[in-house]
Amino acid sequence: MAFGIKRQEMNQWKAAVARGEIAFLTHYWLDPRFPDMRTVTKVGCANMEKLSRWCLDHGLNPRYIHARSEYPHFDLLGPKQREVLKQANQIEQLERFGML
Repeated sequence: MAFGIKRQEMNQWKAAVARGEIAFLTHYWLDPRFPDMRTVTKVGCANMEKLSRWCLDHGLNPRYIHARSEYPHFDLLGPKQREVLKQANQIEQLERFGML
């Protein structure tokens, strides 16, 4: 279950993904499979080759890209989430969701 984001933020992320940009969207998240995780960052891009390359560049397996939708994305969790957001200078998301 996702919460803590506004519709406008989601729409901006979707538009960036559809344009083939690497786009970040962080939100609060509850999933019983990951009881210690409170946030997830969706790194999306409609250009699957570009998204796969992005994953490899960050030491992530592109096999885990969620490609079954109009908005392909990779879910970042835990320490890797924080590390990648810092590298991408996504300070607002880090601060907003208490990851600094």
